[in-house]
Amino acid sequence: MDLPLNELPSRDRPRILVVDDQTTNILLIRELFKDECEVFMALDGEQAIAQCLSLKPDLILLDLVMPGIDGFEVCRRLKTDPHTRSVPIIFVSAQREEADEVRGFELGGVDYIVKPVNRTILRARVQTHLALKFQTDLLSSIALQDGLTGVANRRKFDEALQSDWLQCARQQQPVSLLMLDVDHFKRFNDRYGHQAGDDCLRRVAQAIRLSLRRPRDLAARYGGEEFACLLPETGLDGAARLAEEILQAIRALDIAHETSDAGPAVTASIGVAAIVPDGSAPPQTLIEAADRQLYQAKRAGRARVSAG
Repeated sequence: MDLPLNELPSRDRPRILVVDDQTTNILLIRELFKDECEVFMALDGEQAIAQCLSLKPDLILLDLVMPGIDGFEVCRRLKTDPHTRSVPIIFVSAQREEADEVRGFELGGVDYIVKPVNRTILRARVQTHLALKFQTDLLSSIALQDGLTGVANRRKFDEALQSDWLQCARQQQPVSLLMLDVDHFKRFNDRYGHQAGDDCLRRVAQAIRLSLRRPRDLAARYGGEEFACLLPETGLDGAARLAEEILQAIRALDIAHETSDAGPAVTASIGVAAIVPDGSAPPQTLIEAADRQLYQAKRAGRARVSAG
């Protein structure tokens, strides 16, 4: 059963981006959905792409014929970008040719509505596709979440690294990685038991997650007692400062660890690396660099940050 628009589990309200070169059409749609959704507008294709990247809408209503690039090209670009390809696109067009409708679906559109728009039909289609989007997002988040700690799992980390690596390469921006290992965790499990060990990992993961400030920064469980923080568009200095904050946040948990050589409470070692991708090296290069720094932190006595 479709949920009413005001009961859909989005942020506060679902976000709809309306793309049309005629402001009258945008205002009509805004009037229809303004009480239940956040409605944003774009008057041409280039503006639509920029708005989609910055706003992260839940649904796009896309006109076909516009100045500059047309709706087909907008759809093609959005569907080839990993940051926007999951946003459902409904074409809303005066073009009645079956070939146009077929092409819209082939490019990744989820629906095609012919102008002049019937308000009841538009509302029903929007409600259906928003509900499907949120159900898909929920299933995806479950599949990409670590079951023990609640942060991202290894699969999500690998996907995000590939995506951020390519985007930072295009923008010639640095991407940083923190590799974190809970010090002497096997000893902790041996001394306090696996249930206490699981609780320790959950609390450490929460401390890491709460230390991240930007929506694009990612905390993930890399494996066992090892965690990773992926920081796109962040240089080495900024990443090292964040690593020190995480180190202090973990110390502040004050989880007793009597068998650790690094101190009386649970601590962590963190390796930090930053690279501006140039297209010649794979993302694995960043992992290897951060791993080397993590090894240096452990060799220097643990419970510290090593960056380089």
